[in-house]
Amino acid sequence: MVSNLLKNDELPEGDFIPHTPVAYTLEEMVSRSEAFYQLLQQRRSVRHFAKTPVPIEILRSCIAAACTAPSGANKQPWTFCVIADPVLKAEIRRKAEEEEYRSYNGRMSDQWIADLKPLGTDPFKPFLEDAPYLIAVFKKVFDEVNGKKVPNYYVSESVGIATGMLLAALHNAGLSTLTHTPSPMNFLAEILNRPETEKAYLLIPLGYADPDAKVPNIGRKPLSAVSAEYL
Repeated sequence: MVSNLLKNDELPEGDFIPHTPVAYTLEEMVSRSEAFYQLLQQRRSVRHFAKTPVPIEILRSCIAAACTAPSGANKQPWTFCVIADPVLKAEIRRKAEEEEYRSYNGRMSDQWIADLKPLGTDPFKPFLEDAPYLIAVFKKVFDEVNGKKVPNYYVSESVGIATGMLLAALHNAGLSTLTHTPSPMNFLAEILNRPETEKAYLLIPLGYADPDAKVPNIGRKPLSAVSAEYL
């Protein structure tokens, strides 16, 4: 039976290592969970960035944190492309605005456009050049090993979890971000010359928020509206 195969004393030697989780007191657990919530509560999507340079080491650490995310069969089906080259950013902006213009002028429903109105968005995306960095997130539907396609599993779910952890890590480091999804995003793979194993998932402009940046005066749903407890 499967349950027998999962007993610690029956696991193949060398395939598993001891797990050593960090231990906190109950008071510390409560305090840390509340502090983490308060930290993320301050996160907002930002569309106006300062020109202040951001050390690349910060991004590398945040991406490394994102890559600790769980994934289907531990395939880790993601690639995070860091872009600072102004020529590439300009080309990405040009292609993104082409797709966004088509979306705002025929692809999106009237309801969708009405829902976006309080956010003040439009087809023009200067932040794609203003932000010091862009991170293009790609999902790997399959890997190529010795010329053969090897499937990955729960790819969108895995990449979504890793991306959420990346956003949290960047915010924790004091940086501002935006999740940008010009659709379709095939142009990203073309501009960045990514292999056919990868499909564009998300584009994240990031940097320090401009001192004069403003964000929409909107709130988040209360916990009672987004969770259910069966205690």
